[in-house]
Amino acid sequence: MHWTLITDPAGHPGWWHMALDLALLDEAAHTGAGFVRLYRWSPWALSFGRHEPALRRFDRARIEGLGLDAVRRPTGGRAVWHARELTYAVAGPSAALGGLAQSYRAIHSTLADAVRSMGVPATLAPASRPLPVGSGACFASAAGGEVLAMGRKLVGSAQLRQGDAFLQHGSLLLEDDQRLIAQLTAGHALSGGEITLREAANRTVSFTEAAAAIAAELGSWDGTWEAPGRDLDLELLAARHQARFRDPAWTWRR
Repeated sequence: MHWTLITDPAGHPGWWHMALDLALLDEAAHTGAGFVRLYRWSPWALSFGRHEPALRRFDRARIEGLGLDAVRRPTGGRAVWHARELTYAVAGPSAALGGLAQSYRAIHSTLADAVRSMGVPATLAPASRPLPVGSGACFASAAGGEVLAMGRKLVGSAQLRQGDAFLQHGSLLLEDDQRLIAQLTAGHALSGGEITLREAANRTVSFTEAAAAIAAELGSWDGTWEAPGRDLDLELLAARHQARFRDPAWTWRR
C-alpha cells in the first residue's frame, strides 16, 4: 500500500479543501493509492455535512451578513466551525485499513495515540446511535469510536464511500469550541459537548505540533509513505470539483 502525506499549514478556502479531498478520493478509487491530508482553513469557515438541512437549521442571512465563509462537505455528519483547529482527510481503498467500519476505528485509534503522545489521556467513544443530521453541531455529541478527552468530544469525523474507496474527514479542536454554531442556528441547537486540546492539555498546542504527532503515528499503518511529488498537482486536482464547492446552490442545496 502506497500512502502520500500532504500537510497544509498555511491554509486554503473551504471550497478548495473540499474539491481537493474529493479529487483525491477519485485518485484513490482509480489507482489504489492512499492519501492523508492535514490542513487549516483560511478564511475560517462553517462547513455543513452532505445531507444536513442547512436551509432549515441555519440563519443564512446572518451568516452572509457577518461575512462568514460557508461550504458543504462531500462527507456526511453535522456542522463544524473551522478556525483554530486541525482538519484531517484520509482517502484510500476501503480495504486498506480493513474495510469502512474498521477504517473509521483505525483512524480514530491513530488520532487518539497522537493525542496521548501530547500528554492528554484520550479514549474512543462507546458505540451509540448517532444523532440526526439536523440536530445541530457535530461536536454536540460523540458517535461510537470518535476521540474523547475527559469524557468530551475532541475529534469529530464523517465518511463518504465511492466505489471501492473511501474519504474520511475530521476536525481536531486545538483552541476554539463550537459555540458560534449555536449563535448561527435558527432555533434550538444542541451544543457544549466538545473539548479543545488546549483545555485538555492545559497548554497551547500548535497546528505544527499536532500535525507532527499525527504524522508520527501514521507510521504504524501498513505500507510505504512519501511526501507529494511533482507529479501530484494539487491545484489541478482541486480544479476538477471547484465549480461544485464554490457554488452557493451546492452549499445551500437543502
